[in-house]
Amino acid sequence: MIQKTLEKLNRNSLKEEIKSLRSFIIGVLGRDKEGEYRPEFIRKILKVAREKANFIFKNKKDFLSQIKKS
Repeated sequence: MIQKTLEKLNRNSLKEEIKSLRSFIIGVLGRDKEGEYRPEFIRKILKVAREKANFIFKNKKDFLSQIKKS
């Protein structure tokens, strides 16, 4: 019985080690070629995305006039 318990503990710790190694490898290999994103940048972009739009245009003429004003 003690042997079975030890085997079970060893399997669980091995699973945790494998999980950690996978996470590390994915973190290293999965990096963005353009660079890493800063968390404050992501928060700022998500905040702006939730806000109401300042400009509304219905055609290309309106769009161009809004760009020229900016």
